[in-house]
Amino acid sequence: MSTPFLIAPDPDDPRLTRPVTGVDHTGRDAQIRVVEERALTIYLNGQEIVTAMTIGDYPDYLALGYLLNQGMLRADDRVTGVDYDEEIETVVVRTERETDYEEKLKKKTRTSGCAVGTVFGDVMEALEGLTLPVAEVRTSWLYALAKQINTAPSLYLEAGAIHGTVLCQQDRPLVFMEDVGRHNAVDKIAGWMFREGVSGADKILYTTGRLTSEMVIKTALMGIPVLASRSGFTAWGVDLARQVGLTLIGRMRGQRFHCLSGAERLIFDSDPDAVGEEDARHRRKGAVAADAD
Repeated sequence: MSTPFLIAPDPDDPRLTRPVTGVDHTGRDAQIRVVEERALTIYLNGQEIVTAMTIGDYPDYLALGYLLNQGMLRADDRVTGVDYDEEIETVVVRTERETDYEEKLKKKTRTSGCAVGTVFGDVMEALEGLTLPVAEVRTSWLYALAKQINTAPSLYLEAGAIHGTVLCQQDRPLVFMEDVGRHNAVDKIAGWMFREGVSGADKILYTTGRLTSEMVIKTALMGIPVLASRSGFTAWGVDLARQVGLTLIGRMRGQRFHCLSGAERLIFDSDPDAVGEEDARHRRKGAVAADAD
C-alpha cells in the first residue's frame, strides 16, 4: 500500500517483528507478532557515548539525531563517516572536528522517556536565548494530518508496544519514524533532517507519546515551532514550551485538541463539527497508545 510519506515504517520487514505463541483470554493457543528490541551502541569518533534500546531500523539517523539533540554534534559539523556494524550492534559517527565529551557524560540525568531516555546536564543551557521561528498552524492542517497518520500502515497497528513520530509540513506528513522509545523516533527524524539539510522552521512534529520536558527540548533544539500529540502533557513540558515559545498541542482526538502554549500561532480555519469524532476503532487504538507511554 502506498503512503504519502518520504520515509515510513515497513510493517512487513521481518527484522522488526517476530511471531510469538502463547494463549489468549479463552486459554486457546494464539500467535501474535511482537516488536524486536535491540541494543545499539553509539560512538562519536573514538568515544563510546550511549547504548540505546531500539528496533534497529535507520541506525545512522538515530545516531546522528541523538548526538545532535545531546549537543555533541553541532549543526555545522562536517560528518566524514557513519559506520554501522550490524554484527556487533554499533554505529560510529566520525567528524572532522575533534571531540571529547568525557566530562559531559558524567552529568547525565535520567528523564521520563521510556527505554531509558537520558538528557545531559548542560542541554538545558542550549535553550537559553533560543528563539523559535515565526510560524502559523491552521486547524485544517491538524485535522488532515491526524487522519493521514492514524490510518497509515505502521508497526504499531501490526504489533503495538511502539511509538511513532512524524515530521510534517502544513497538511503533508513527510517522514514517519517508529521505535520502542518516542525519543528514539524523534532522534531518527533529527538525523534525517541533518543528513538532508532540512530546516525545521516551517515544520510540525507529531508524536503519539506524552508531551514531556524531553520531547519539548528535542523539538526546540531541532528548530521546529510546533509539537502536537494524541497524548497528554506534563507540567514541566508545558513550562518549557512557554519558556521557548513552542506551540504545544495535545489530546488531539477527532475534532478535539488542547493547546497549552503558543496559541497565538493557531488559525481556526476549520469547523470542528464538520470534522466529526474518531470512529471507535481509532479511539481504542489511541487510548492504548497513550496508556502504554
